Amino acid sequence: MKLGEIYNKILRYGREKDPRRNKGGIKDFEDTAILYGNPESEVRRIMVGIDIDPAEIILADQIRKGDGLDLVIAHHPEGRAWAQFYRVMRLQVDMLAGAGINRETAGKLIEERMGEVERRVMPNNHTRTVDAARLLDMPLMCVHTPADNHAEDFIYKLMAKERPAKVQDVVDILKEVPEYKLAEKENSGPRIIAGSPGKETGRIFVEMTGGTEGSKEVYEKFPKLGIRTIICMHLGEGHFKKVREANLNVVIAGHISSDNLGLNILLDRIENAERLECLECSGFRRVRR
Repeated sequence: MKLGEIYNKILRYGREKDPRRNKGGIKDFEDTAILYGNPESEVRRIMVGIDIDPAEIILADQIRKGDGLDLVIAHHPEGRAWAQFYRVMRLQVDMLAGAGINRETAGKLIEERMGEVERRVMPNNHTRTVDAARLLDMPLMCVHTPADNHAEDFIYKLMAKERPAKVQDVVDILKEVPEYKLAEKENSGPRIIAGSPGKETGRIFVEMTGGTEGSKEVYEKFPKLGIRTIICMHLGEGHFKKVREANLNVVIAGHISSDNLGLNILLDRIENAERLECLECSGFRRVRR
């Protein structure tokens, strides 16, 4: 399978699972890119990690010298994809509108939050990992929102199927998912950080995609919409205070484990045509379904 073919499949499948209503208008994902490498190069053996830094690139080069390696895939964005990843947050407008928030209000809140994230990202040294890949001539790709879209889609469908009544039911259901089961063994499995196990779930809002956490000002609007429970990868302290004030239940599914879930489902779809040999690193564990 060629590198460019893999990339195009990632974009296509990512669009299919995207929460935006106008999927035809999604041409690309700002946080997903071939960062280094020839799109025409053949790929049979890949190394996949959640975070890829220069150290992992050096490791990949050593593996290539031994048994061979064609491509490194990072989940979290690097290089130009990291510098502009905040732009993908606009898809959260559709997520909030789908939950019942006024679209204009959602747009204003997300634009304000995007500005915060942009200012946080601006000072970073974006090119370190890509520079290492270039110096060692190691093909490198990052795959962020297309994978997260698959994780969110999976969790929403799982909850719709299982219909948890209590908050603890949400945790128990998640713990049966292989990626979360593996995380539990590493003491990083799903847990309740707001609310209590016996509380009713009400409507569930899943926040697994959209670049990073959205606006914390939206939580106060959720109870009026019947939303009582949020399932997410992680939650910052400022956001945590707001969900407590809104008396919401929050289940942290797990950051790295949720990243694993989305990547695994996406890789399964890519491998429908041709199986790739996958080396696991940097928090990634390959689970095939």
